[in-house]
Amino acid sequence: MYIETKIYVCYTNFMINMDSFAFFTKEDITRFLFECKDESYKDFSSKLIPTIEKERIIGVRTPKVRALAKALKGSEISYDYLSCLPHKYLEENHLHGFLIEYEKDFNKALELLESFLPCIDNWATCDTIRPKVFKKHKEALYPYIKKWIKSPHEYTVRFAIGLLLSFYLDDAFDCSHLDLVASVKRDEYYIKMMVAWYFATALAKQYESAIPYIENNVLQKWTHNKTIVKSCESFRVSDSHKAYLRTLRIK
Repeated sequence: MYIETKIYVCYTNFMINMDSFAFFTKEDITRFLFECKDESYKDFSSKLIPTIEKERIIGVRTPKVRALAKALKGSEISYDYLSCLPHKYLEENHLHGFLIEYEKDFNKALELLESFLPCIDNWATCDTIRPKVFKKHKEALYPYIKKWIKSPHEYTVRFAIGLLLSFYLDDAFDCSHLDLVASVKRDEYYIKMMVAWYFATALAKQYESAIPYIENNVLQKWTHNKTIVKSCESFRVSDSHKAYLRTLRIK
C-alpha cells in the first residue's frame, strides 16, 4: 500500500521522506534497507554478532533502522510487516523489534512479542527491544517474565532477564527477582552473560540485597566471576565495594 502522507524523520543526520518510497511489500522495505547498507559496518557487525552468518547482515547502522521504524509506526505497512515472520536479515529483525516498541497497547505488545521472541537468534536484536508501554504495566508484565525466563529458547531467557535489569532494579525492585535470575542455571553463553550483567547492575543499584548472592556462591562459577569483573568495570560501584568483590573471586 502506498503511503500518501508526507513524513519526515530526522535521526542523527538521517532523513526519510516517505513520499519517495512506495512500500507495497516486505520486499520493498528490505530493498530500502539494502540501499542504506555500509560495507564497513557490515564487517564490524559480523564480528560483533558471531551467531548469525555474515550473509544475513546487510550493514545498516541502528539509528537508520530506528528512523525507518519511526517513519513506519502506526501505518498499515507496519502491521503487515509485523505479520511477516520469520525474517532473513539482522536489520529486518531489528526493524521488527523497533516497531513493537512503538505499540502503545500493552496486550498487543505482548501478543507481538510472543510471536517474535522465538525468532530472535542474536543478542543484538534481543537487547534492543524494550517496549515503552511495559514501564506502565510492570505488575502485569511480571508473570510473563517468569514464564519467559523458563523458556528452552536462549534469547527468550536473555530477553526476560534483560527486562528485569531494565525495569525492575529501581522502584519496582523486589528481592524475589534476584532469586528468579539466580535460579537460571544454563550453559548458553549469552544467557550467562546476561545473568552476570543483571547481578553486576544489581550490585550497583541494590548492593545490600545482591551481595549475599556473591558471598554465598549462589551463581554458577563462570557467571559469579564474570559478575565481579563487570562490577569492577562499573563506575556506579564504589571503590570499597570493588575491593571487597575482588576478594570473592572463585579460583
